[in-house]
Amino acid sequence: MQFHKENTIPPKGWIWVFGSNLGGRHGSGAAAVARSNFGAQYGQGVGRTGDAYGIPTRDRNLRVLTLTVIAASIRVFVWYAQQNPKLKFFVTRADYVLAGHSDKDVATFFSGVPDNCSMPEEWREYL
Repeated sequence: MQFHKENTIPPKGWIWVFGSNLGGRHGSGAAAVARSNFGAQYGQGVGRTGDAYGIPTRDRNLRVLTLTVIAASIRVFVWYAQQNPKLKFFVTRADYVLAGHSDKDVATFFSGVPDNCSMPEEWREYL
């Protein structure tokens, strides 16, 4: 597993993993970067689209999802990353913090991510 500093953009060829909403309205934060720089499709808030992978942190009405719901989506992502070892995933943290969740609460759900993932430096102590 690798780590990166917040507010950095990965090299070309990486998949941008971001916190999204179930409506797929990628209007701010890492979601806006996903749409403008990585091909995240407007209207799709879950899973892979373009060179982006959305993990929902908010529902269709932009209400914050529970950690239990977010954790389930993170588990699906971890499985996807494990099944695609030739891809490289750059996981962002901003949208989780904007949703009001602590680094510790969210990072622990990513335990078990494979070596093809780069994680936020702020999560190093929890992984």
